[in-house]
Amino acid sequence: MGLITGARQLVAGSFNSDYLQKGVKEMGPLIYEKDGHIAYITFNRPEAKNALNTESLVGFVESLQDFEADENLRVAIVTGAGDEAFSTGADLGALMPILTGAKKPETEAEKKLAKDPGLVVKCTKGLEIYKPIIGAVNGFCLGGGMEILQSFDIRIASEKAQFGLSEVKRSIVPGGGSTVRLPQQIPYCMAMEIMLTGDMIDAQEAWRLGLINKVTAHDKVMETARQYARTISENGPLAVRAIKKSVIKSLNLPQEEAFAKETAIAVKVLQSEDAREGPRAFKEKRKPVFKGK
Repeated sequence: MGLITGARQLVAGSFNSDYLQKGVKEMGPLIYEKDGHIAYITFNRPEAKNALNTESLVGFVESLQDFEADENLRVAIVTGAGDEAFSTGADLGALMPILTGAKKPETEAEKKLAKDPGLVVKCTKGLEIYKPIIGAVNGFCLGGGMEILQSFDIRIASEKAQFGLSEVKRSIVPGGGSTVRLPQQIPYCMAMEIMLTGDMIDAQEAWRLGLINKVTAHDKVMETARQYARTISENGPLAVRAIKKSVIKSLNLPQEEAFAKETAIAVKVLQSEDAREGPRAFKEKRKPVFKGK
């Protein structure tokens, strides 16, 4: 599985639902866990507002790659450890010396980043992941953290969450996908206001704009995210993956091309065993047993 610093993989049935509160400081800057069909990825640097250093950045990319490749996994939840932040983005103090060559890479993660600087934005763009990802935002979601969130499919936020792209205040472009995605996901003028002013918005405003799906009580964020994950994981995995793939592949195509792309993707699912199992289970009034085949 490569480098996933400080990670554990738990077998189905042994997942501790309180893992965010128990022992996370001893598990490294990124936690990657598996519980049945659900993967959990946690940014684990609460003392640094879960900013991504070299180890957590490389670990995050590799955990996403593993999630996509693992046939047993159907949905992922990404969150931040602690009570203050989802993620405030890249830890430039840790990353820039490696990216600029000012520091000789020593750890495995630093060597990987030095070899492939594109890893800095690979977690927000460049990875083909057609399984759904849920963001559980428990606090500050700023800079690169908000760019990561924009690549997710469903987003749950605490009533205390704050969102923003402050890069412009430092004469930096939010180049992790925001200038492309944000105007697609919320009204153009509001996307421009967020990017050009660099000011933060609160959870209710983010919900009003359609940036997030739901605002919850602060202590209900993970519970709500798990409810979504369980619902999705019980659906036909081939259909779930095909829906996301069709949306991504068709989003910016002319309508005629988009419909052709949608049809080609949908037909493959219709030819599967799961597509026969679903209607059969409905007719027999039982829960379907999907195998992803």
